[in-house]
Amino acid sequence: MQISVLIFVIVCVAASGLGLLVGFFIRKRLGESRLESAEKVAARIIADAEKKAEMLEKEALLQAKDSLYQSRAEFDKEAADKRAELQRLDNRLLQRENNIDKKVDILDSKEVEINKREKALVEKEKWVIGQEAKYQDLLAEEKSRLEKIAHITSEEAKRLLMERMEGEARHDAARRIKEIEDEMREQAAKKAKDIISLAIQRYAGDYVAEKTVSLVNLPNEEMKGRIIGREGRNIRALEAATGIDLIIDDTPEAVILSGFNSIRREVARIALERLISDGRIHPARIEEIVAKVEQEIEASIKEAGEQAAFDVGVLGLHPELIKMVGKLKYRTSFAQNVYQHSIEVAFLCGIMASELNLDVKQAKRAGLLHDIGKAVDHEVEGVHAVIGADLAKKYGESDDVVQAIAAHHGEADSNSILAVLVQAADALSGARPGARREMFETYVKRLEDLEKIASSFAGVEKSYAIQAGREVRIIVQDEGVSDEEAVMLSHDIARKIEKELSYPGQIKVTVIRETRAVEYAK
Repeated sequence: MQISVLIFVIVCVAASGLGLLVGFFIRKRLGESRLESAEKVAARIIADAEKKAEMLEKEALLQAKDSLYQSRAEFDKEAADKRAELQRLDNRLLQRENNIDKKVDILDSKEVEINKREKALVEKEKWVIGQEAKYQDLLAEEKSRLEKIAHITSEEAKRLLMERMEGEARHDAARRIKEIEDEMREQAAKKAKDIISLAIQRYAGDYVAEKTVSLVNLPNEEMKGRIIGREGRNIRALEAATGIDLIIDDTPEAVILSGFNSIRREVARIALERLISDGRIHPARIEEIVAKVEQEIEASIKEAGEQAAFDVGVLGLHPELIKMVGKLKYRTSFAQNVYQHSIEVAFLCGIMASELNLDVKQAKRAGLLHDIGKAVDHEVEGVHAVIGADLAKKYGESDDVVQAIAAHHGEADSNSILAVLVQAADALSGARPGARREMFETYVKRLEDLEKIASSFAGVEKSYAIQAGREVRIIVQDEGVSDEEAVMLSHDIARKIEKELSYPGQIKVTVIRETRAVEYAK
């Protein structure tokens, strides 16, 4: 039993050893086969890699060849362009060289010609010098002959000529001095009249009472006593508050307000009307009403100035200048409202400036402000043009506008086109028919005198004063007056009108000469 077991164990051990041996050989075989397959795969991979490397090398070589070919083509093209450019420059240089050669040839030919002319001029100069010497000899000979014939020397003849010329010069000088004296006398008389008229306007006597008084209607006669008040305290308070004289006389149901300041007179009128309608008339109430009315008038003055600036299109005016323009609403000149006159002058200046391609806004500005001196001329000494120029300069207006304001009545020189425009527009606005008051009889008399002066000249057949006396048309006889004489006739008539008539603005003199040729067809 033990032996069998032992044998079984031996057999098992032998079997397990054989299995191990068999397994070892099997594993060895498998490893060898795997090694062989791995070597084959590695060899195949290496072969593929070598093929790809060879292909990449060929592709890189091809790309390098293509790039080299393109670079060579570009270089060849650039070299060809450079050669063409150099060829063009070479051609231009050759052309310039040819032109320079031609110019040099022309200059050489001109130099030769100039040399020839210079020689000719030298010869002519010698000939002229010779001729001049001959002429001098001839003049000396002629001078001696004349001295023998006239029995006087050249010095004596020169002295006689100088004496005669001196006498003529003295005569002309005397005549000119007389003309200047007459002209200065006329100007002095005109200046004196202007000064007197200005003084009369500022003093304002009785004959301008209609411009210095206002009338306030009363509901009844009893109101006069209430306005006067106890012992005259109401009327004294009203006069003290407004600076206006109240005249209560026998005029039925009316009170007259008298004063040179139109604004104060307007304040007094409105205040008195409100006191009458209110019924409470006493000094405290009077002062209260007058203060309110002054504020309202001040506001209305500012509003009127702003409205005028807006209507005309003038912007950026100083507030004080706007107030002064508004004050012109209560100022008149020859019965013409200065406020409306200033607006009209501004528009006329703008129209003329636009026709002349000038600054329209600046022209309107100067036209609107040209009479602002009249707003304060009763408070400041001097003529209103100079006062207005000082105010415009004070409140920042330009030099051209200031000069135009100062020169619009001739107080300063008109050294700019703007000043001339303002003068013309001012004359147009003031001199147009109906702008200012003029007696009908005086107007008709001036027209008659105008026609009478025109008809007083020889050769005048008919004369007509037209356009409200701004033009006179004269028809002359074609047999007695020639075209040249018609020109002189218009000049003479204009000078006589200037000498004998007084008129605003200017008068146009038109002389008409007509020649008619008539024939009949039979």
